[in-house]
Amino acid sequence: MHFLYVKSASGLATLVRYLIASVGALAMDYWCFLVLLGLDAWAAPASAVSYSAGIAVHWNLSSRAVFSGGLAEAGSARHRQKALFLASALLGLMLTTTIVWSGGVVGVDPRIAKLVAIVISFVAVWLLRSRIVFR
Repeated sequence: MHFLYVKSASGLATLVRYLIASVGALAMDYWCFLVLLGLDAWAAPASAVSYSAGIAVHWNLSSRAVFSGGLAEAGSARHRQKALFLASALLGLMLTTTIVWSGGVVGVDPRIAKLVAIVISFVAVWLLRSRIVFR
């Protein structure tokens, strides 16, 4: 687990809670993605919209159930933390959209490209949130 910078039992517990929160956000994300594809939306924009829907779910779960001890006090510190959270989400969005678009360019099924994007985005965003946003 060192590649995810998990070095203790409490760190592992946080990662497990984060994984559960991510599954909740992912459920919203992927459901929206499939609905949009079913409406004949282009895959890359559908991926961006669906990922954005998961951001709100993830903030609520992460800030209250995963990193509650690292949640900043209300006011400017909380606004800064929300901005960092949003920046990490936008990085995940950029990665997700780029991977799904690239998959489309080379003929990969968008559902497969989205699954690859989920894994890569998860690792990148976890590292940012656990090391910067909620520290």
